[in-house]
Amino acid sequence: MVKPWMVIGAVTIVTAVVGNQLLTDEDTRWFRHLQRPRWLTFEKAIPAIWTIIFICGARSAVLVWNAAPGTPRVWGLMGLYFLLELLTIAYTPGMCKTKSLRVGTAIGAAGAVTSVILALLVFPVSRPAVGLLLPYILWSPVGTYTTQAMIPLNPGDR
Repeated sequence: MVKPWMVIGAVTIVTAVVGNQLLTDEDTRWFRHLQRPRWLTFEKAIPAIWTIIFICGARSAVLVWNAAPGTPRVWGLMGLYFLLELLTIAYTPGMCKTKSLRVGTAIGAAGAVTSVILALLVFPVSRPAVGLLLPYILWSPVGTYTTQAMIPLNPGDR
């Protein structure tokens, strides 16, 4: 029997893999060429941080599903979880394809706002699920601020 955690995990992984397939070598070169703020000393840890955040988000979605499986409210929340993942995955390809740090900042900000809205809607369903959204809620503004701080350092990159 297929368990909810299997479906949610598969959707999370497939979405991330498909999103990364959108990047070309040119996109990656552009991103690597960008100037970073001097205080950005933790960049090598960012992939691990996001991996943990994705795991927490998927676990949060499983808790919500298990709290009221198949109800219209929970299906709506699953849609919002999926939107949050799409926004998160869209950050790098969206920014790299447009060669615009402003686009990256806007996508990051949209993810930050969406994560807070999701947490508020999840609160009555499962408080532990909200706790698992906290890493996203706390980290997303850091990433958004970092991208915004890169704009003046890279004036030719809209």
